[in-house]
Amino acid sequence: MSWPLLCLYGLGVTLGAGIYVLVGATAEKAGIFAPVSFLIAAAVVGVTALSYIELATRYPVSSGAAAYVEAGFQKPWLTTSIGLLIALSGIVSASAVAIGAGGYLNGLTGLPIPLLAIATVVVMGLLAAWGISESVRAAATITLIEVAGLLLVIGWSFAGPSASIIPAVALLPTFEIGHWFGIIAASTLAFFAFIGFEDMASVAEEVKDPRSAYPRAVIVTLAVSTLLYTLTTIAVVTTIPIEVLAGSSSPLMLAFGNAPSLVRDAFGAIAVVATVNGILIQIIMASRMIYGMADRGYLPQPLAAVSRRTQTPLVATATVVLIIIALSQLFPIGVLAERTSQIVLVTFILVNISLLRVKMHEDRPPQECFTVPQLVPAIGALACSLLLLSGVF
Repeated sequence: MSWPLLCLYGLGVTLGAGIYVLVGATAEKAGIFAPVSFLIAAAVVGVTALSYIELATRYPVSSGAAAYVEAGFQKPWLTTSIGLLIALSGIVSASAVAIGAGGYLNGLTGLPIPLLAIATVVVMGLLAAWGISESVRAAATITLIEVAGLLLVIGWSFAGPSASIIPAVALLPTFEIGHWFGIIAASTLAFFAFIGFEDMASVAEEVKDPRSAYPRAVIVTLAVSTLLYTLTTIAVVTTIPIEVLAGSSSPLMLAFGNAPSLVRDAFGAIAVVATVNGILIQIIMASRMIYGMADRGYLPQPLAAVSRRTQTPLVATATVVLIIIALSQLFPIGVLAERTSQIVLVTFILVNISLLRVKMHEDRPPQECFTVPQLVPAIGALACSLLLLSGVF
């Protein structure tokens, strides 16, 4: 993959269900200050992203964060635990999204949701097994559609017939402590919308010149995501009453309440596409994580098998698909889905500490890798810890 394709892959896994679903829940906690919550989450993610960039250019391997924790702690049990947690977060997320995709498709076809969920996962699994270039190109195309959907929300809200119900200046919070409690609490939800950039490390082995491509792709991914999230959130909180926005499971659809049916239906189709893309991206990430760990001896060796024809880890991909289907059909995954942000925050804390330990035990960093000061992973670990604690309490 080239760096633009890697960037589209990152946008595909970062954008999607998070912003399409979480705006209402974030606004419920932060009110009209929801855009500030997204900016705080972006800042926390941005610091950790710098740590990921250095680690990915030091160790461009498919196991990503698992390899980084191994380098920092040298404890096999911790490496295995982190790798499995990351893969689990992707699998659980894909299971939840599969049920959502089944619900959207049920409205279009009338077929049973469980059947549609299984069919969607199988089709996306086959696409992931086809080949990394083919599957990522498909995901990249869908990503452009997702971005178009967010631009449609922004454009319709700002330039359409919807009247602004609050002035833009009111979106800036005062120093009143009550406002900030809600803003910080909502930042944990907003953080979920940024989860995904770290999955880019899982395909590092399949990127051309990763030491040059990865930093550019991560920075562009986070910059574009932050801009789109902030503008989208401003668009909806200034045109839709907070009490209406907070109670909606499809908050962005509310932006088209006075739109022609053609525009509404077009956006609804885009929302379906966004959920399908999320499944594909998470299958790619989880299968690469499992393959990478098996290749390094932390999981059974058959999971490291790669097809000569497609050059993809077929056994790992099939395993991930089967687990996603089982979770989506047999288990209530709501609680697990709510814990996804906390799992990722724990991972981010350990990744930052790993980089700090690596840097403290060497005389000088490798010349060919991207480097950051020791203060960066220290701040990243602290920021993630504070956000994790704010979500727990």
